[in-house]
Amino acid sequence: GLGAPRTYIFRAVEHLKDITGIGLARAENLVEATQNADVFVEVMGMLKACAVSLVKVSTDLRLLSSGPDAGFGEIRLPRRQAGSSIMPGKVNPVIPEAVTQAALLVMGHDQVVAQAASRGDLELNAFMPLIADSLLHSCDLLARACTLLRAHCVEGIAADEARCRAHIDGATAMATALVAVLGYEAASQAAREAAAAGRTVRDMVLEKGLLTAAQFDELITAEAVCRLGMPDGFRYAGGHGDNDADHA
Repeated sequence: GLGAPRTYIFRAVEHLKDITGIGLARAENLVEATQNADVFVEVMGMLKACAVSLVKVSTDLRLLSSGPDAGFGEIRLPRRQAGSSIMPGKVNPVIPEAVTQAALLVMGHDQVVAQAASRGDLELNAFMPLIADSLLHSCDLLARACTLLRAHCVEGIAADEARCRAHIDGATAMATALVAVLGYEAASQAAREAAAAGRTVRDMVLEKGLLTAAQFDELITAEAVCRLGMPDGFRYAGGHGDNDADHA
């Protein structure tokens, strides 16, 4: 604080608040704020967390839209290019791929900020310009990536309902939803027999008379499978208590 009049210091903070619209405040201890750049490491960590989430979401979108012939093909992303330069008719998920690359760069900036902050010597850090550049660049990249993903991908996603239904009907994993009523062993047996016979769990359960069609459909609704645990009063029929169903 020795390099400027006190009134200037107060006015500088107020001016920054006015031009940014952000509730900025002066550090309580200016010496500590000059010595240590850990606050920037913390902020960069938040940006990295956002970048990690963007990579996860973009990867899910690419996976669920993969195919449509040999992949999942459960959703259709908006077509944003003419196609592949190698494979005729193929359209790549270029928006999720672009967002992923931006997010990976932000994750790299996180390491840069951490390294630069750790290189401060005593009362000063000579690498503040690198920290500032990495932070500002990351903010810009994430803001543009989020806007790009929303406007040119997410808002135009369409579900292939028939393919999704086929995947659900053919999945032996739906036996997990039956455990609360049938017990672990009976549900597991139905899943194994369905897989061996190349049939659906639903067909196998109905054939064995374990459930009615209405009961089965009720157990596998989105509301039923997303509820918090099994219903109160449920007694595990399998008796062992050392399986994945007990930990759901």
